Amino acid sequence: MTFEWPSVLWGLALLPALALLYRRLLRREPRRAVVIPNLEILAQAAAYHGRWRRWLPAALYLAALAAVIVGLARPVAPLPVPAAEGVVVLSIDTSRSMLAEDLPPNRMEAAKVAARDFVQALPRGFRVGLVTFSSYATTVVPPTTDKARVLDAIDLLATEFATAIGDGLMEAVYNLPGRPRPAYLGAPPPTPTGPLPPGVVVLMSDGQSNRGVLPLEAARMARDLQVKVYTIGVGTPEGTFLSVGGRSIWVRLDEETLRGMAEIGGGAYYRTTSVRELRRVYRQLSREIGWERRPTEVTAVAAGAALVLAVGAVVVSMLAVHRIV
Repeated sequence: MTFEWPSVLWGLALLPALALLYRRLLRREPRRAVVIPNLEILAQAAAYHGRWRRWLPAALYLAALAAVIVGLARPVAPLPVPAAEGVVVLSIDTSRSMLAEDLPPNRMEAAKVAARDFVQALPRGFRVGLVTFSSYATTVVPPTTDKARVLDAIDLLATEFATAIGDGLMEAVYNLPGRPRPAYLGAPPPTPTGPLPPGVVVLMSDGQSNRGVLPLEAARMARDLQVKVYTIGVGTPEGTFLSVGGRSIWVRLDEETLRGMAEIGGGAYYRTTSVRELRRVYRQLSREIGWERRPTEVTAVAAGAALVLAVGAVVVSMLAVHRIV
């Protein structure tokens, strides 16, 4: 926490002096005797005199004064706020291996549930797009603030053949602001001459790339276009068997490639082996991507604390008075 007017904090040095002054006033002998005919009331007052309630109102008043001083210094704290210009594109593997049932009911349905969690957790106004990849990559929904449109598209996802992870990444990158497609197929993307708008890709896959652009090469191009890449692996490196058309196909997770893509793209790699883990990762990424910590003045918080403490001091004082009357 920082302060716009830190010199005001010197006022806190007066609080110990006020506490000592209050203590001295309590211990001062009365100048004249007071006649109290009711000995019962005198006994109650004497019993109350040594209790901690005697100091609590004063402590609350001092705490309220401290909060006022802190508020006058205009404190600034880094608070989470919605990312103003953020854009993220989800790139989801829709190859046949996503029908494996190690994540019930299968990987595809589990991915849909987790992707919905991700979209719904993003702050209002944050743009999100959806790309799928199998034999080739397709833009299903360009980046938009219309969450309902993206959620409907997620519900309609279906599987196809093959796995083109690199194409899935590049298709997502080209949907981000300031990253135009190359002039012709196979041409390298234009090199930016300055900073580009923030852009993030979250890519999820459960298999090995066997089509299109090499995944690590796609990650390098994404890095050159100032795109942060997060990857999510579904399944295990040991693999599992999938029954397709009466045949058993062995499918395995290429964890090394996905981790390398995330390292090159400046993001992080996550491996998930259960529906709960997959949902947790997507929710974590939505908080990390959709929110940012921004210095925000919290004078109002200090003022509110001072008001609560002052009211508390008054209430405690009134309860103490009624206790002996």
